[in-house]
Amino acid sequence: MTANTTVQGSDAVSADGAGPIDPSRTVAVVGTGTMGQGIAQVALLAGHRVRLYDSAPGRAEEAVTGVAARLDRLVEKGRLDAALRAAAVTRLHAADGLAELADAALVVEAIVERLEVKQRLFADLEEIVGEDTVLATNTSSLSVTAIAGGLRLPGRFVGMHFFNPAPLLPLVEIVSGFATEPAAATRAYETARSWGKTPVRCADTPGFIVNRIARPFYAEALRLYEEGAADPATIDAALRESGGFRMGPFELTDLIGQDVNEAVTRSVWESFFQDPKFTPSLAQRRLVESGRLGRKSGHGWFPYAEGSVRPEPHTAPPAKAPATVTVRGDLGPAGALVELFEQAGITVRRKGGTGYVALPGGGRLHLADGETSFEFLDEEVVYFDLALDYARAGRIVLSTAARTSPETLEEAVGLFQALGKQVSVIGDVPGMIVARTVALLADLAADAVDRGVASAEDVDTAMRLGVNYPAGPLEWAGRIGFAGLRDLLGNLHERYPTGRYAPSLALARRGCDEEAAEAEESR
Repeated sequence: MTANTTVQGSDAVSADGAGPIDPSRTVAVVGTGTMGQGIAQVALLAGHRVRLYDSAPGRAEEAVTGVAARLDRLVEKGRLDAALRAAAVTRLHAADGLAELADAALVVEAIVERLEVKQRLFADLEEIVGEDTVLATNTSSLSVTAIAGGLRLPGRFVGMHFFNPAPLLPLVEIVSGFATEPAAATRAYETARSWGKTPVRCADTPGFIVNRIARPFYAEALRLYEEGAADPATIDAALRESGGFRMGPFELTDLIGQDVNEAVTRSVWESFFQDPKFTPSLAQRRLVESGRLGRKSGHGWFPYAEGSVRPEPHTAPPAKAPATVTVRGDLGPAGALVELFEQAGITVRRKGGTGYVALPGGGRLHLADGETSFEFLDEEVVYFDLALDYARAGRIVLSTAARTSPETLEEAVGLFQALGKQVSVIGDVPGMIVARTVALLADLAADAVDRGVASAEDVDTAMRLGVNYPAGPLEWAGRIGFAGLRDLLGNLHERYPTGRYAPSLALARRGCDEEAAEAEESR
C-alpha cells in the first residue's frame, strides 16, 4: 500500500478522495468507440494526460487521430484556442497494453455492455493500477455492484455514466455500488464537476436516475397508440406543443434506435422483476422485429428515405367559438385559461362548482383526471389535456365520448382555437396524453427519492439535463399539485387494475402532506 492512501473498511482509497483528481494526474479510458473518445476529449481539455486503450489492435491509435480531428474542428469553429489544442494533443497517447495504464489516477471503462467482459477487464486492471486509483464504468444498463463484485478493493469502484455525446451533454450520473466507499464516489463527483460537467449522485438501481424515471415518457405513448387513442404524429405533437418536451417519444425513439430503446426498457423491466410499471410494448417489439429501427434503417415510426413525407398530426378544422362560457369553481392547474378566454374576447361568468367550464350548449369541459367521457351518462363531457404553460402551448388535445353531439365538440374546439391554439381530438381514454405521462414521471421520481436512489434536486436536474425535459418531474408536480396527480393515477388504476398506474406511497404521501398544509392554511 502506498503512503498516500488510507483504508476504510477493507478498501484503500485516496486520502484526498473528497476532492477532484488533480489535472497533473493521468486519466485512462478503456474502449475507443464514440463514448470512449468523447470521455477522453473531456478529460483532455480539463488538462489531464490521457491514455486510450482498446483490445482491438490499432483502434487506440485511430481514436487518438479521431479526438485530434475533433479538436481541429473546434478550432475551426472558434470554440477552442489553437495553442490549447496543440498542448492537448501532446498529452493524448495510445496505449499498446493495459500495463501502460499503471500510473492512472482514474480509469474509465466504455466497452461492450457485457457483464463478464467488464468484470474480467477490471480484475486485470486491479493488478496493474495503484490502490489509490479510482476505477469507473460508463455502463448505462448493468449493475455497478455486479461489475465490482469480484474485485479485491470494490470500495474504489464507481459508475460514471456520461451521456452521448459526452463533450456536449453536461450530465454525469455518479453511481455508488453496494460496496462503493463514499470517498471514491465523492472524488468521481468532484472530478466530473471540475471537468465542467453537472454530476448527480445516485444509488445502483436499474436504469440509475434517467433511464429509470424516463420509461413512462415512451411507454405511455406506446400504450396510447396500442389502444388506438391517437396516431404517433398526434401523440408527438401533443407532448411537444402542449407538454413542452423538445421531441415526442416516437420521433425520439426513431432517433435513438428502436432496438436500443426497446432493449433498455426490457432491461429495466427484467431488473425490476417484471414490475408492471415498466412493462415493454408489444408494438415496439414488432417494429424491431420488422427491422424498422428508426433513422438508421430508413424507417421507424416515421419514414426517412429521400422524398418520403412525414405524417402530420390530426388537427381539427376551424370551428366557431362560443361567445360566453361559465367557469364553475377552481380549474386548478388550468386556472390560467380563464384570463386567456377573456383576452380572446370571450365573456367569462364565474360560479361555484367542482372545477369545470360550462359551454353554452350544455356541454362541460373538464381537465384530464383519469376518468373518461363515456362514464358521464347524463352530461356531455369533453376532456382537455394538461399543458406545461397554457399561454405558450401551441396545441390543446381534447377527448370525448362517441355519443357526444357534434355541436358540443365544435364549441369546445372553437373555444381553444379562439386562443390561437391548434386542436387535436383523440379517443376517449383516461388521463389523455400529457397528464398521464407527467403523472407517471412524477410518481417514479417521488418513489426513487423516497427509496434513496437520489435526492429530489438531483432527480430533477438529471431529467432536465439528461433528456431535456422542460421541467424536473418533481418541480412540475409541485406546480400541478401532488394530490391531483395521485388522484389521477388512482382513477387510472381503477380502470387498468394491473398495478401499472397504482400511485406509489411516495406520491400518496406528498399528496396527503399537500392537503394537510392547505387545510392548515385555511384555518
